[in-house]
Amino acid sequence: MTRRKRYAMVGIGGRARLYYGAIASTFKDTCELVGFCDINRVRMDYANKVLQEEYGAKPVNTYTPDQFDDMIRNEKPDVVIVTSIDRTHHIYIIRAMELGCDVITEKPMTIDEVKCQAILDAVKKTGRNLRVTFNYRYAPHNTKIKELIMNGTIGDVLSVHFEWLLDIHHGADYFRRWHRDKRNSGGLLVHKATHHFDLVNFWLNTQPKTVFSMGDLMFYGRENAEKRGIYKFYYRAYGSELAKDDPFAIHLDKNPQLKAMYLDAEKEDGYLRDQSVFGDGISIEDTMAVMVRYKNNAIMTYSLNAYMPWEGFRVAFNGNKGRIQATVVERTYINAGGDVTEEGAVRKKSITVFPMFGAPYNVPIEESEGGHGGADPIMLNDLFGIPAEDPFKRAASHIDGAMSILTGIAANKSIRTGMPVDIDDLVKF
Repeated sequence: MTRRKRYAMVGIGGRARLYYGAIASTFKDTCELVGFCDINRVRMDYANKVLQEEYGAKPVNTYTPDQFDDMIRNEKPDVVIVTSIDRTHHIYIIRAMELGCDVITEKPMTIDEVKCQAILDAVKKTGRNLRVTFNYRYAPHNTKIKELIMNGTIGDVLSVHFEWLLDIHHGADYFRRWHRDKRNSGGLLVHKATHHFDLVNFWLNTQPKTVFSMGDLMFYGRENAEKRGIYKFYYRAYGSELAKDDPFAIHLDKNPQLKAMYLDAEKEDGYLRDQSVFGDGISIEDTMAVMVRYKNNAIMTYSLNAYMPWEGFRVAFNGNKGRIQATVVERTYINAGGDVTEEGAVRKKSITVFPMFGAPYNVPIEESEGGHGGADPIMLNDLFGIPAEDPFKRAASHIDGAMSILTGIAANKSIRTGMPVDIDDLVKF
């Protein structure tokens, strides 16, 4: 019998279940989960309970961050999966590779150019493999866009207009959690838009060259609430009378999964999952606009707003033979607050081609079940199963991971300086 590949995980929060659940179920014959590492033992215990009760799997040994090296030595994983807080990704990616492991990391690969350079240097030094989990590449509608562009449907793409909307449920959630501190997440231009910038790199088969951006906190935060005539505030929802009637509040005690993962775990690390989105201490933007010039000379205009009435995106590609327009409306969700298959699930989607000379037509899109519009099962098979031959080359490398975050990192720098930023000035490959 072929030995199962061994996986250890670091960061056992909301995103982790997508991976350990897949290893413990669909891919249990070829993959083996051997260890958890997290700052919070209550959360690791909860994950082990899920493994036992929902997947019929054995619990795994648990380690705290200071025991990360011990986990690698004791459990001997082939691959380390990094799903920790964004600002710590580089620590575990680099150390895992130094200890002889390959790595799979959640997006974003890291949050700034210094940490990005350290990761790139470590890959060169160790020769280990690093993959970044860009599940949006695998969604059937996004793959179909790639296919249309690859096939020359509108000729050479000259410009892109890309608008992403985060709604008042999912979008607001970034302002309740650790993401609200830019030191943790790099802001939404890194944490969230890394998906979107990667899609453009993927669709156009190119890389960013120059970035200019503007952004600000214009809706969330206490000061903005005061401007709208709000003067009653609370720090967190749990135990607050004011929060009971606040549509922006999240109530951890009313959701068994959120209660077990966060409310019951607070005593371990003091992390509060339900902070007010109209509180002080928010250092990320909620309103952002970016312009990008790519190496193939195409230009993109991009906007991201985190307080919209609906969730999803609109994108248009203008080519020298026509135009492609796509609209995708996603179901709203709260991270770790429900079934992972509901995350990014698609409610409506359409792709229309407008030939330069000819009648416009709608493009049929394959239907697929699973999270993120059917992307997650395909990506998980690509990671843990036997990948099918892929003409679209959707598996993302560390170079892809770097090029997506560098757009957001450059955008952050542009916001600070008011100047355009050249990608080549940020890191050396």
